[in-house]
Amino acid sequence: MVARQLAEQLAGRTGQRVLDVGCGQGVQALRLARAGHFVTGIDSDQSALGVAQATLAQEPAEVRGRVQLLSGDGHQCGRWFGARSFDVVLCHGVLMYLPDPDPMIASLARLLAPGGVLSLLARNRDALAMRPGAAGDWRAALHAFESDRYYNRLGLTARADRLADLAVTLAEVSVPLKHWYGVRVFTDNTADDSAPPVDGRRLAQLLEAEERAGKTDPYRQIAGLLHVVGAK
Repeated sequence: MVARQLAEQLAGRTGQRVLDVGCGQGVQALRLARAGHFVTGIDSDQSALGVAQATLAQEPAEVRGRVQLLSGDGHQCGRWFGARSFDVVLCHGVLMYLPDPDPMIASLARLLAPGGVLSLLARNRDALAMRPGAAGDWRAALHAFESDRYYNRLGLTARADRLADLAVTLAEVSVPLKHWYGVRVFTDNTADDSAPPVDGRRLAQLLEAEERAGKTDPYRQIAGLLHVVGAK
């Protein structure tokens, strides 16, 4: 879903300079490089970065030439790159591990060139009780109404954000909210080891349902994740 949403936001843009903060195993970085963009991926997880490097090594030479993978985290970007260095900045699945998202967002906004796009993927604070509630974990559901903290599927303590708060921060750093999507509207409670439908038609229907729900109120408001896009 995030890949489809990114493609929608980047339609008509070619050869963009992309920074992927917290690139993980390089899923989005490689997709964008295959589409002709020049991507710098950064991650502090050496295991995930190793997977990204191994996958990149199997790509054609023209794709490999468009990707740079670095070890580090988003807080180092201000020292490595100058202002206006990138046309697109991704920060997916990172904000939930920070005590306060605002400094990171401000730092990344500084790296955007005029007309640039900032893509954030965060846990949805306004729907934080949905996952435990749907699983029948009423204690956790009740706790979620009162707190922005939760345990993720890795067993780590993480934090959720409200769309309204992110919109305020984006406005303050001169990258106002352009569009937002919900991600994992119907599938947030699917087990991590659950395989996608084998039937291609059913898989296509699942993806279409998620895609439509992620764009449509009120469904997107209860999605597990928020995909927030700001434009400079």
